[in-house]
Amino acid sequence: MSTPDISFPPAPENRIFSGVQPTGNLHLGNYLGAIRNWARLQDDYEGIYCLVDMHAITVFQDPEELRANIREATAGLLAAGIDPKTSIIFNQSQVPGHAELAWVFNCVARMGWLNRMTQFKDKAGKNRERASVGLFVYPNLMAADILAYRATHVPVGEDQKQHLELARDIAQKFNNDYGVDYFPQPEPVIQKEAARIMSLRDGSAKMSKSDPSDASRINLTDDADAIAKKIRKARTDPEALPGEVDGLAERAEARNLVGIFAALSDSTMEDVCKDFGGSSFADFKKALTELAVDKLSPMTAEMVRLADDPAYVDGILRDGGERARDLAAPNLKDIYNIVGFLQP
Repeated sequence: MSTPDISFPPAPENRIFSGVQPTGNLHLGNYLGAIRNWARLQDDYEGIYCLVDMHAITVFQDPEELRANIREATAGLLAAGIDPKTSIIFNQSQVPGHAELAWVFNCVARMGWLNRMTQFKDKAGKNRERASVGLFVYPNLMAADILAYRATHVPVGEDQKQHLELARDIAQKFNNDYGVDYFPQPEPVIQKEAARIMSLRDGSAKMSKSDPSDASRINLTDDADAIAKKIRKARTDPEALPGEVDGLAERAEARNLVGIFAALSDSTMEDVCKDFGGSSFADFKKALTELAVDKLSPMTAEMVRLADDPAYVDGILRDGGERARDLAAPNLKDIYNIVGFLQP
C-alpha cells in the first residue's frame, strides 16, 4: 500500500502514561506498587495519570458508587503527592479519543493475541461465555490509553507486562500496515522494590480491592486503629525473623511484612532483616505499625479533607480532561488521516 503523503510531528521523548481502576478501596499495594512511584517520576517525565472508568465498566458498576470511587481514587493520587499542575490527572471517559482509538486497534489487533491474554482468563474464569465483550478487548483499550498520547514510557508491575507487550505489538503492526513510523514503542518502567504487595491474610495472593476480607489489605482511608488491628492480625509463622533475606524464602507471609517495612522505610529487605533478625513477630509488628501509621496518616488525613470538597476534586478532573483532550485530539486526527478516513 502507498505511504500517506503526510508529515507528522515527532513523538514526545519522555511522556509517561499510567492508570488506576476507580473501583474503591485504594490500598497499600496500590500506593507502594504504583501511585507513590508515579509521584516520584514527576521530575523526570511528563506525567499523564488516568482514572480508568471505561475499563471499570467491563464488569457492572453501580453508577453512584462509580462516581464516588472516581473521586476517592483522585483524592488518593493527590494525597500521594501527584501535582495536578505538573502532571495531568483525569478520568478516562472525559477523553473520547480513548474509545475512538480503541476501535481502530480492535481492527489492528488479532483474535489470537487476545486469546493469549492471561488476565482475561483469570477474570472470566469458568464463565468465559458470559463475560462482556469489553472485558475481552480490554487490552486494546489499554493500548489506546497509552498510544492516544504517543506515550514513550509506562510504569508497570510484573503482572501487567503482557498488556504493555500487546500495546507494543499493536503499535508496530499499525506502523507496518500503513507504512508509517507514527507510534513509538512504549518502554516499561518497572519498579524493583515493592512492586508486588501481598495479602495480609495469604502471602501467596496479591493484595486486592476485590478480596472479600477487608482484613487482607490496609486501605488508604484506614485510621491508625484500623492499621494497628490489621497488622496485629496479619498472618505470620511461629519462627523469629531471620537475619538474612534467604531465610524468608519459604515464608511467604513473613517475607510480605518485611517487604512492606522495607518499602515504607525506603530501605531494603536485607537492611530490615539485619535490624530485626532474631526478633519476634510481636515486636516486629509493633515497629511496622508505628512506621505505617507515621507514613500513611498524613495521606489519609488529606484524602478525608478532599472527600469533603468534591467540587475541588471535580475541578481537577475537568482541567485534566481538557488538557488530555488537547494532547490526544491532534494525534487522533493524524491517525484518522493515516487510516484513510475523510476528515471535516
